[in-house]
Amino acid sequence: MSGIWTQSDDGWSLSSPEGFADEATLHDLIEKTPEMLPLSGTPALVILGREVLLGSGYADLLGVETSGRPVIVEVKLAYNNEARRAVVAQILAYAASLHGMSRQQLEDRVRNQLRQRDHATLVDAVRSTQEDAFDVDEFTAAVDEHLREGRFRLVFVLDDVPAELMTLVAYLEHVTDKLVIDLVAVNSFNVGGTFAVLPQRVTPERHEVTVEKTRSKDSGTLYRGSDRFETSIQQAPPQSHEALHRLLEWAHDLEKRGYVTLETYEGKGAKRFTLLPRLIVERRGLVTIWNDGGASIQFWRSVFERKAPDTIERIGQLAKTRVGQGNTIREYGEELLEALTEAYKQAATAQ
Repeated sequence: MSGIWTQSDDGWSLSSPEGFADEATLHDLIEKTPEMLPLSGTPALVILGREVLLGSGYADLLGVETSGRPVIVEVKLAYNNEARRAVVAQILAYAASLHGMSRQQLEDRVRNQLRQRDHATLVDAVRSTQEDAFDVDEFTAAVDEHLREGRFRLVFVLDDVPAELMTLVAYLEHVTDKLVIDLVAVNSFNVGGTFAVLPQRVTPERHEVTVEKTRSKDSGTLYRGSDRFETSIQQAPPQSHEALHRLLEWAHDLEKRGYVTLETYEGKGAKRFTLLPRLIVERRGLVTIWNDGGASIQFWRSVFERKAPDTIERIGQLAKTRVGQGNTIREYGEELLEALTEAYKQAATAQ
């Protein structure tokens, strides 16, 4: 059981959380120490403003990653049941307002608060956190692109995460590759007279097909392992055999390293086969390997952004295409497979 355990003469015991006096207390904590949030991909986060007007409401906290992606943070406590039910609609409304905004408009929204933090501009605020060289042009271009494309990180900070919220977040992550969503549970404790805080990232369960050998009229069959995929290679055009065997060999290497488990999906009519290298904990993969009249690799950007964001740019360069949600390539080289191996390593070891 996770939590804070303390030792006394009677042995070890699990401390009970004391909670927060009000939401403002938790707001203060996150605003002053955003690095305590265990966000997926471990980005560096800079808070730009608090109670920032977006549309018809005020976002609790507005920030930006040093990579240029805007971040909206909403804080809710368990006693505020009505607000917790509405929090998804609220944060999506804020994201919709932010989408299409120019960098100058964004900066205008937080200008007074930036000045209170002794920063003249958004760039100054981020530069002040960087120990190494800071590429202003790269950062501003990234901010512009994220605002234009509506690519944001949405962070829910709560003292208790209800099941319905996890279900909603899992659904949103499934249907879009433009939002990275983090659920963070934060509890406070009194440990020997010292105030202690325990933030934990909550990963929603994904609804996965778990059937091993069942078939229906409208769906295919999921098999454990890679045997069915290997057998299917003989049905593919001869000129694609080498590429399919190489991808199979690469997937086996991931499995031997302990990064993934392998499953094979046989499509309706036994004409389409996919090999699924899935992360062991999440049971989702960065890529899917297709045998559909030839060899192809399919990318899943939402998983990359959560589990291996630092690898996206490099893989896009090697694949000669944008790493999107469900887009595929048929041409690949050894350098790309090596980069994908590194991505899976990062994803498998991410906290």
